[in-house]
Amino acid sequence: MSEKTPIYLDNAATTPVDPAVWAEMQPYFEHFTANPSSIHSHGRQAKVAVEKARKTIATLLGASPSEIFFTSGGTEADNTVLQSAVLHGGCKVIITSPLEHHAVLHTAEAWAKLGLAELKLVRVNPDGAIDLAHLEELLSTSEKAIVSLMHGNNEIGNLLDLNAVGDLCEQYGALFHSDTVQTMGHYKHDASALKVHFMVGAAHKFHGPKGIGFLYAKAGTKFHPLMHGGAQERNQRGGTENVYGMIGIAKALEMAYASMDEHEAYIKGLKAYFIEGLQKQFPGISFNGASGDVENSLYTVLNVRFPSVADGDMLLFQLDIEKISASGGSACSSGTSVGSHVLSALNPTATGAAVRFSFSKNNTRTEIDRVLEVLKKIVS
Repeated sequence: MSEKTPIYLDNAATTPVDPAVWAEMQPYFEHFTANPSSIHSHGRQAKVAVEKARKTIATLLGASPSEIFFTSGGTEADNTVLQSAVLHGGCKVIITSPLEHHAVLHTAEAWAKLGLAELKLVRVNPDGAIDLAHLEELLSTSEKAIVSLMHGNNEIGNLLDLNAVGDLCEQYGALFHSDTVQTMGHYKHDASALKVHFMVGAAHKFHGPKGIGFLYAKAGTKFHPLMHGGAQERNQRGGTENVYGMIGIAKALEMAYASMDEHEAYIKGLKAYFIEGLQKQFPGISFNGASGDVENSLYTVLNVRFPSVADGDMLLFQLDIEKISASGGSACSSGTSVGSHVLSALNPTATGAAVRFSFSKNNTRTEIDRVLEVLKKIVS
């Protein structure tokens, strides 16, 4: 590998489209271009492709096709759920955590600011785990609530026990929405067995195209559309269907499920190899949240704190000069001067630069070796 060969370790932000996914999508850019809402033969052909994609996703998730609604991505799906719960679902309380993605946290804050719902934040333990005892306390003292907690944290890799939270929500009559964007395509989700009312997916997190996602809404759980203007998605999401995106997300999820065990073992091996190299090279290094626990965290994410480095932005800049892409936090906040709200909530007084490295099936040990060499040069 050349010293300046680009190395991409920001896969929690987005992943490259798999060539097989692009091949599946390409005919719908070039040949099958009709609007699936049209009633002529070309439209019907596109409609068949859309419904086949919906069925593929539903089958993989152990759901019914009627429970899958296509969206532009995870942010739209999260907004749809929270708005519907407050405006139409009778939920007077939104219970979430300070570690959530801004698609959830900012939406909940907006509804609370309007006075339409009370926002309650569940405590998190020092390692980033949700305090389930406090969650039960909040549920037991709240009016009808919706609980919104992510399955896998995109910055620190903590995993939520969906079954434990689902049991509490069932006990207290609350709706349960989980932002599963980071874990969809990386872990198997059996919707028929989970006590989760809403889950979401975004194709670009598992080697599909950007701009397409889906919302899973458990049968019998009603929600109202965020997007008005048409009868698409069974009157639940107005707007002309993104046919090639729908084809792409179904193919990407199908491929992810087919090779999930193999990819998990491979990526865990890379992560463990990187952790070992970092610990040998930098005494006193630490890992934020649960990300340093290979077996009990989101295996694609490693959040590293370098105690001897004061300026995290400069560290990322120097990595970028070496054509190594990593992140200081969620890419959705890039370009701002605000630090990671997740790390601030965990330990506001922590010192040292934090960098999130996130891996995919495309990364190699050779790349990890070069990153370790570059880090040694930069940090020293």
